[in-house]
Amino acid sequence: MILCEGETATAAAPTGMTDRPRDSPKDRETEQRRLTPEQADRLPRVHRLLLGHYGEPRPRSVRDPLTQLIACLLASRTQAAAAQQAMRELERAFRAGAGNWEPVRDASIAEIERAIAAVAFPEQKALRLKALLEEITARVGALTLEFLARYRTEKIRAWLEQFEGVGRQISAEVVCFSTLRRHALPIDAGHLRVAQRLCLTPRADAATTEERLMRLVPETWDAARLEEHHRLVQIHAQTLCRFEDPGCGQCPLLAVCPSGERRQGELRLTGK
Repeated sequence: MILCEGETATAAAPTGMTDRPRDSPKDRETEQRRLTPEQADRLPRVHRLLLGHYGEPRPRSVRDPLTQLIACLLASRTQAAAAQQAMRELERAFRAGAGNWEPVRDASIAEIERAIAAVAFPEQKALRLKALLEEITARVGALTLEFLARYRTEKIRAWLEQFEGVGRQISAEVVCFSTLRRHALPIDAGHLRVAQRLCLTPRADAATTEERLMRLVPETWDAARLEEHHRLVQIHAQTLCRFEDPGCGQCPLLAVCPSGERRQGELRLTGK
């Protein structure tokens, strides 16, 4: 195991939310002022190298928060193509979509399950999706999440995470990828693996890793740039920085990756 620096081997507002202002950039600026120039360039350098190697990710439409939340639930532990297929079939089967998810809420679990059959664990997800839509309606008085735009990012995420199946990764995807367009960095298994191999932060769980990585995010990066960064890291995790047999010899990040340099050195010593 490679240890990184500083690491050891161990509608109306719903209930529970208050009308507070949106995030101020001052907090991010304060964090940035604490970084040395080298530290401040670590994440941008990774981004530049990945962008130069893979190019810009294909643009995708920005969804409203509720539609994004539904898409995230379907995508959990599911290949992207299968999740997209299930989302299209869900919209087709119930003539549903942005601003009109009531038909899915009011459908039977069996009907929802048939529509999302392409995803992993469709039985569990059909049950969870129906319960989620019903609970949002009960809490808010309508099936919408548009009211979330009035609140601070962490307040939004805490509210979303009250629902079963919604953790830090999904709440980050909703606030960053949707029309809310807030600062957050979703950390899935692939992103966590790349960050750990690069030693961008000491080893930790996904939630702590996101918090630490966000301290390295330049104040000039908006939500669209954060989404682009996450997608580039995802592509890299799937293409070269694989869990098994990583392609370090072809990696555009090799010069900034302690794990890759060590692995390449071991391969040279063994003559492989």
